[in-house]
Amino acid sequence: MSSKLPPNPYHELAWIAGTPEIGPDCWIGAFTLIDGLGGLKMGRGCNISSGAQVLSHSTARRCVTERAYDLVDRKATELGDWVFVGANAVILMGCKVGHHSIIGAGAVVAEDTVVPPYSLVVGVPGRVVRSIEAEARQWSEMGREAAALAAGRG
Repeated sequence: MSSKLPPNPYHELAWIAGTPEIGPDCWIGAFTLIDGLGGLKMGRGCNISSGAQVLSHSTARRCVTERAYDLVDRKATELGDWVFVGANAVILMGCKVGHHSIIGAGAVVAEDTVVPPYSLVVGVPGRVVRSIEAEARQWSEMGREAAALAAGRG
């Protein structure tokens, strides 16, 4: 048995299981687990920080029943476009995270949670603490202004 992680185009120290659908312009850090075994769709431009886990299956019921329940539970998980997942955050199976959201470092997003777009999620269990829509628009404008200055147009 090999002790190496299967190769992937994101990071040599990331473990990508199954065949998740990962959109363009995504970044995945070291020591992450991206679990596509139950179905996983990540939109365009997502960033998954080091140590984070995005899950789409669980063996918990199989384990605690001494395999009397001999199934692996699987639920599709979805991350919208431009979602940022902080270091060591965990997104459990069946979650749907809306576009332009931030999952804070160390947060645990409970199974089947639906996160609205432009949400900031923190804590254990993860909870939406506020909308970041106005800030995201402000940050975008700041980025456009900085790019214009760098290009000599400002």
